[in-house]
Amino acid sequence: MVDLSDKKNWGGSPGREEILSGAFEARAAQFIRDARIPIKPIEERLAIKDRLLSEMATGDDVWVYGYGSLIWNPAFHFAEKRIAKLHGFHRRFVFWSTSGRGSPDCPGMMLALEPGGCCTGVAYRIAPDVVDTELSSIFMRELMTGSYNPRWVKLETDKGPARALTFTANRKHMNYAGRLPLDEVARNMTHAEGGLGTCREYLFNTTEHLLELGIRDSGLETLTRMVRALRAD
Repeated sequence: MVDLSDKKNWGGSPGREEILSGAFEARAAQFIRDARIPIKPIEERLAIKDRLLSEMATGDDVWVYGYGSLIWNPAFHFAEKRIAKLHGFHRRFVFWSTSGRGSPDCPGMMLALEPGGCCTGVAYRIAPDVVDTELSSIFMRELMTGSYNPRWVKLETDKGPARALTFTANRKHMNYAGRLPLDEVARNMTHAEGGLGTCREYLFNTTEHLLELGIRDSGLETLTRMVRALRAD
């Protein structure tokens, strides 16, 4: 069992125990409400989890696909991880962050999966006996504001295909920004800061951890250079 849930270098991002205990919910609720973003009830988030789990055979391993913060702060226990490619989606900064990594006056931006292209990230296998608890941690965290639509996807890994849960952009969400020019994204991310820390920290963590895994994302690497240059001005 691999446990990366409670490392202390995530810059305000929650750990597994904080999520499952409800402490993160309490911590995040105030700055999310200050940004006037509705919070999806925990019961509703867990019901979505249960519905998706009902679509698979009982006792099977469950895979979860991470493409952003789940790579550098998974906040759940997993038994195995693999580099994985997802066809039909790409990662892009498409959400305004007006609470967690920004504010209403100085919004940052957050990643999501958008249709088209492909994306290389990390697939995590959760053992059958802990699926319910570990997925609860993920769904309580990722669905808090309704920005993401969870769904099953097919992945390619070096050990064969895998069916996994991941989180795609909810284009109907109030903070959905769509596709913006890269220089505008960089400007928005440079100084934004919210209840979970700075937006640039989120970008830098994602880019650096992808590189450590041997994954190249030219868009994120370019954006990182642009934000560092703007910070140096």
